[in-house]
Amino acid sequence: MISVNFEYKKAHFFFVFLIHKTITMKKFLHFLTAIICSGNLISQTLLHCGADEMRINTLKQNPQIANAVINRDVELESFTQNFTQSQSKNTNIATYVIPVVFHVIHNYGVENISDAQLKDGLDIVNKSFNKTHPNTSSIVAAFQGIHANCDIEFRLATKDPNGNCHSGINRIASSLTSSGDHRVKNLIHWPPTQYLNVYIVANAAGLAGHAVWPSDADTIPLWDGIVLSHNYVGTFGTSNLTQSVAFAHECGHYLNLHHIWGGNNVPGFYFYPCADPNKDCNIDDLVADTPPTIGWQSCNLTGASCGNTVDNVQNAMDYSYCNIMFTQGQKTRMQACLNSPIAGRNNLWQTANLIATGTYTNTSPLCKADFISNKTMVCPSASSVTFTNTSYHGTFTSIEWKFAGGTPSVSTVSNPTVSYSIPGSYPVELKVKNGTDSSTIVKQNYINMQATSGAGLPYSEGFETVTSLNGTEWFTNNLDTSNTWKLTNLAAASGSISIMIDNFSTSINGKDELFSRAINLTGATGLNINFKYAFARRDTSNKDKLQVFGLGTCNGTPLPRYSAIGSALETTTLTTNPYYPISTAEWRSVSVSMIAAQITSGFRLKFVFSRDGGNNIFIDDINIDVATDTKDLSEILDFVKIFPNPTTDECAVKFTASQTKTLFIDVFNILGEKVYSIQKGIYEEGEHEVKLNTVNLSNGMYIIQINDGVRAINKELVISK
Repeated sequence: MISVNFEYKKAHFFFVFLIHKTITMKKFLHFLTAIICSGNLISQTLLHCGADEMRINTLKQNPQIANAVINRDVELESFTQNFTQSQSKNTNIATYVIPVVFHVIHNYGVENISDAQLKDGLDIVNKSFNKTHPNTSSIVAAFQGIHANCDIEFRLATKDPNGNCHSGINRIASSLTSSGDHRVKNLIHWPPTQYLNVYIVANAAGLAGHAVWPSDADTIPLWDGIVLSHNYVGTFGTSNLTQSVAFAHECGHYLNLHHIWGGNNVPGFYFYPCADPNKDCNIDDLVADTPPTIGWQSCNLTGASCGNTVDNVQNAMDYSYCNIMFTQGQKTRMQACLNSPIAGRNNLWQTANLIATGTYTNTSPLCKADFISNKTMVCPSASSVTFTNTSYHGTFTSIEWKFAGGTPSVSTVSNPTVSYSIPGSYPVELKVKNGTDSSTIVKQNYINMQATSGAGLPYSEGFETVTSLNGTEWFTNNLDTSNTWKLTNLAAASGSISIMIDNFSTSINGKDELFSRAINLTGATGLNINFKYAFARRDTSNKDKLQVFGLGTCNGTPLPRYSAIGSALETTTLTTNPYYPISTAEWRSVSVSMIAAQITSGFRLKFVFSRDGGNNIFIDDINIDVATDTKDLSEILDFVKIFPNPTTDECAVKFTASQTKTLFIDVFNILGEKVYSIQKGIYEEGEHEVKLNTVNLSNGMYIIQINDGVRAINKELVISK
């Protein structure tokens, strides 16, 4: 995928200079599109190929990489032509099997799609490649004769690179899901000569998906793979049958197929865009049996261009949203790619690799019993829980659930729904059988049924008498399955016990929640909430975050009370060793409040820690009490405005104070680092306008924070010079 975030002509001249006298312009267009990405297959207006500045800068600074890509493509094209002319090279292979591993990169949003949706997406790919797609019968008569069964099967891996049994699906929490460029491959990348790495993200660089051609993958192996937006995978969940065709399209690029019109879709750049009526019809996809075309962005089955009676609009490499077929020529080209050593594609389907990846046969032995549920904290008003069997692999001959404290207490269905009524923490057990093999898993304290009534005020928690964080007092929700909140006697703000997350020994950037029991707020008109925490970063790039919320009801909307990220979170200096606070000075005291309008029955406190490579975090001495005359800062400061916004070198913060207040005004960047401050001041009742000098701040998004030492109001500011 080539960046277009610079002047198009400059990029054009750079590459022309790079390959001048080496390759023709027609071939150059194909090489320049070495990493291909599809636009939105639903949209009538195609998105361009995205913005991968990392790659274009690498090519500009290292011409040898671009030259290597060109040389590999020449080599692969020569191999392809020879393979096409000598089909005997392919007579001993019935079906080429490609092991696949999914890496779901998510930020706990809808992009964290289910195993079932992933497997359905793979099933649709195989149906497109093997002539069994649900819409195959609709293929236009003119192309039914060349509609190919490609004899290529994509099969979910059942072993990891170390030979361990694996589901073939990895789930990693990262904000990179929102960018969806090549950086996601730095998070996890299985050997590309053994597996096709498929990354599922929230946003695939603004596209349906993008893939790396073999010539590029051979030069930059760490980029090899396919990235797909979650809503272009499978026929249900966040996707649908129409959008599911994007996956097969990207697999075509992965196996050296061009777009059917022979160019890329970058508007204004020196490629041939899809559906350009002025397109040169002499530029094509290097496949003999696909007629020249300008390309289609809609399912016009009678559409014709370049002198054709009808175009192959349903070809998988077009941009129509009914692109479901490959031709015999495309089949041969992809099989040639699989026989070439370029990028190691010829190793994928070898028997030794299929055995190593657990894909030699379609049947795999039972590996592990496992399950998930739609929730683990159960509220009195919504006491049912739906469980999903995610055990792997194979077809299960027996499924046995045990639900202590639940109704029913046992079940033999795959995905049961269970109700809970008595407060407490309960285990869940699942045993599955696959023929003679069986596997059992027990998750202790997995379900926490919340009580209607709660502790009274004042509420104090120092964790000195707490025996479990999944008992009657506290409940953890481990969203990432890695290290979570636990009791520790290795550090404390007072006494000898606190709670912590071992954030040092894990490489997973995840998220963990901690809920208090219900707290009885009868008669309270306001609350003061106090706690202490200690945290250190490992290096200046860490953006770990701590958030504190109040929940008015058991399953109510979380009301944010406190948030700190990056340098704003740390309470001591950086350390590359496991962090444990050794002095009271390393504990930060935090005080927040809630007003009467935010308080209802069944109040709970919620702590959320989001990891980003930093160090250990500790919490202690939580206290909640009734506040008299408590007012939230938003009640004291009205009509807070930032103008102009966006701004260049200066802006103003304007607000009205209903009472005299000592305030601080700070500016934070998106990493949570404080980049500008105004000395604290006493602001009397009335209107105020405070000038901020932003001349030294670079372009981007910032947060202006007005705080009184314990509470804060945040406003977004955009600087655009």
